[in-house]
Amino acid sequence: MKKTIKTLAVLLVVLLVAINSVAACTIFAVGRLASADGSTMISHTCDSNSDDVRIWLIPSMEEGSERDVVLSGRKGADYSQFPEVKDYGVNGMVLSSYVNEKATNQYIHGMYSFMNDKGLAMGESTCSRVRSGAQADLLKAFYGQTEGIWDCYMLQDAALENCSTASEAVDFMGKKVEEEGWSGAAECINITDGTDTWIFEVYGGNVWVAMRVPENAVFVAANRARIDYLVENDPSVCRYSKNIKEVALANGLWDGVSEFQPNNVFAPNKEDNMGCTLREWRAITLLNPEEYSSLDPFGDPDEYPLFVVPSSPVSVDTIHKLSSDYYQGTEFDLSRSVDSGDFGNPLSNYNNSLKKATKEGVARPINMFRCTYIQIANVKAWLPEEARCLVWLGWGAPSTTYLTPVFASQLSLPEFFGRGVRGEFDENSGFWNTVLVQQLATINYNSAIEDIKAARDEKMAKIYKSTAIAQEVASSMIEVGQKDKAVKYLTTYASEVANSWFDTYKELGNLLKAKYMFGNVSMKVPARSDWWKNIVFDSISNNMKPEN
Repeated sequence: MKKTIKTLAVLLVVLLVAINSVAACTIFAVGRLASADGSTMISHTCDSNSDDVRIWLIPSMEEGSERDVVLSGRKGADYSQFPEVKDYGVNGMVLSSYVNEKATNQYIHGMYSFMNDKGLAMGESTCSRVRSGAQADLLKAFYGQTEGIWDCYMLQDAALENCSTASEAVDFMGKKVEEEGWSGAAECINITDGTDTWIFEVYGGNVWVAMRVPENAVFVAANRARIDYLVENDPSVCRYSKNIKEVALANGLWDGVSEFQPNNVFAPNKEDNMGCTLREWRAITLLNPEEYSSLDPFGDPDEYPLFVVPSSPVSVDTIHKLSSDYYQGTEFDLSRSVDSGDFGNPLSNYNNSLKKATKEGVARPINMFRCTYIQIANVKAWLPEEARCLVWLGWGAPSTTYLTPVFASQLSLPEFFGRGVRGEFDENSGFWNTVLVQQLATINYNSAIEDIKAARDEKMAKIYKSTAIAQEVASSMIEVGQKDKAVKYLTTYASEVANSWFDTYKELGNLLKAKYMFGNVSMKVPARSDWWKNIVFDSISNNMKPEN
C-alpha cells in the first residue's frame, strides 16, 4: 500500500504544481493590537480560474467516526451530504483514512476550508519557486521524492475538524506532515483564533516551519514563502520540524555555513517574480507609508519586512480595500495600461513573469479578475465561541464584490452558497450572481464601479455595525444559558443579510446590463479617455515610421 501511495503521490506532484500555478492567492494576517477592534484577522483571496465556487457547512462528526484522506479532492465534489461523499471530483484520490479520537468541530468548507465553530480560521497562499538553473534541478528532485499523503486542502480540513486554537493547529499540522509527509507545492498558511496569529509554511517531504505574528503587526504573502529566519529554542515564537536543517543539507539545498533562511532554501523565488513581490511591496507601503515609502519594488525581496507595524489600526474594511488594490496611483496602475482600454478596466490581462513592470505590461495585482472568493476572518476572542466565529465572504474580484457575514456556528447556509459550476451560468448561484456584476463592470469600468460603490459601500458600512451588534446580542443570550436560541438568531441574521446581498446584486446586474448595453452608456456613446487615445495613436505613428 505504501508503494502505491508513493507512486500516486509522485505522479500527482507535477499535476498539483500545474494546478496551483493558477491558484495564485494573496493572504493577510493581523495581530490583535494591530486591529481596529482588538480582534485578530486573517484573509485569503482564492485566485484561480478553475477552483470550485461552492461553499458548504460541514457538520460535526461523532467520536470514532472515520474520515478519508483525499489527495487533490475538491473540484466537482459534492459535500452537501458529508461525510457521505460519493465522488471527490476531478483528480481526487483517497490515499488513506483516519478515525477521529473525539467529536469534531463544525466548519465552513470551500476550495480551501477556512473557519470552524470554535473561532479557528485559516487561509493559504501557494508558494512559487525558481524554475530554472541548478537550484531548480535540486528542488525538483526534492519535491518529487515525497511519499506524503497530505495536501493543503486536506490538512486544513483536518486541522479545522480537530483543533480549537492556532497553536494547537500549528502542532497538529506539523505532526501530520512530519509523520505522514507532504504532497504538492510549498504552501504558506495563515492561522488565527482571536488571540494568537501564526504563519505556517510547509515544504516538500516532511519539512515545515511556523512563526507567530507579533500582536502589533500585519503579515502579507503573495505566492511566495516568506519565513526567512528561525528563532531557535523558543516555541512560543517559532516552531519547525526537527529535521529541517538535516533535510536541507542532505538534498544540497543549504551549505551548512550561510544563514539558514527556510524560504530561500526550500522555495526560493528571485527570478521573474514581480507577480509575487510587487503585491507584497504594495501592501507593505500602504500599511505603513511613513516607514516604507522608499521600499524598492524592484529590489531584493529579502529586504521586505516579514511583519509590518501598520501606521493606523486595521479593520475588515482595510483588508477588503487592500485586497481590491490594482496599484492605482502608481506607475504600475492597471487602470492605465494598454490592456485596460479607454475606460480604465483594471480587471484586465497582466504579465506574471515580468522582471520589470511597465504601463504596457503590468505585473499581477492583489485584486484578481479570476478570484473565486475572498474570505476575511474577524475573530473576537472575548466573545463566546458561537458568536466569535465570524468570517466575511464575497465571490469574485474583491474590488467589485460585497462582504457578507457568515458564522461557522450557523445551523445552515442559504441555498445559493452551494450552487455554481464554472463555465455554466446559474442565476441562482451566489458566485454567478456576483461575478456577473464584475464582468458587466468591465464594459465601462470607470462609470460602472461608481454604480457598484453606490449600491454597496453604504450598505456595507451599516452591515459592519449591525453584525457587531448581532454578535453582542447572541453573546448575551449565551450568557443566560440560551445557546441554541443564540445560534438560531445568528443563523437567521446572517442568512437574511446574505439573501439581501443576493437581491442587491441581482438588481445591480440588471442595472448594468441595461445601462452599458453594447458598450455604450444608456445607449449613448461615452467619451473616450485622451490618455489612452494618445497611447494608441503614438503606437500607430511609431509603427508607421520608416526604419533606418
